[in-house]
Amino acid sequence: MIEEHKITLECDESAVNSPSHYTAGNIECIDALDSMISGCKDPIDACLSWQVVKYVWRHNLKGKPLQDLKKAQYYLNRLIDKYEKGKIRID
Repeated sequence: MIEEHKITLECDESAVNSPSHYTAGNIECIDALDSMISGCKDPIDACLSWQVVKYVWRHNLKGKPLQDLKKAQYYLNRLIDKYEKGKIRID
């Protein structure tokens, strides 16, 4: 006979909906990012730009600033590469 085990994951709701590393200051990061990408015509541009700003935004708030800045650099390099190769629509 197989016993059923229920696993309950407890989660601080604020850690999901409004984590402190994204709510520092007067503007929540997600709201700024939404506004930033509203003018993007290409989804790849929007996605990579979002990642760059997200990691720069939080780099000094999570305890590993260099790691987050390197992540931002990774996404920025991908974004630049896509533009250089003409893989992002400019029109």
